[in-house]
Amino acid sequence: MSYEFDLDGETVWDAGIHSGQLYLQLALGASHFLEVPCGLLPDERKGSCDIELPTFRAFAEKLYEQYARTNNIILRGLVEGALIVSLVLLDRVASPLALRPEDEELLGRRMGEFRRSMG
Repeated sequence: MSYEFDLDGETVWDAGIHSGQLYLQLALGASHFLEVPCGLLPDERKGSCDIELPTFRAFAEKLYEQYARTNNIILRGLVEGALIVSLVLLDRVASPLALRPEDEELLGRRMGEFRRSMG
């Protein structure tokens, strides 16, 4: 069973049901914490989620800003999983975020790991 993330009718990520639903919940929680919409629009009837790209990109930018500005290892770790999935999704739709040089190695490596697992 899967949980699809679609942009303009095309599947960007055909996630496993648990991975997809957990990512959606993490993104919704992070959007509440950051006080910005996440741009993910779940359709429970279809078991999928539509991506509203401008809003999703703005959300990912805010998520990255939170990650980049904190020295709190716990907060950084909590943000990292949702951030990396978001960065991979943005790459897949040709709308990548620029990373700070000090983040490129770690986040780039983690994005590669996630990208391979995200099919």
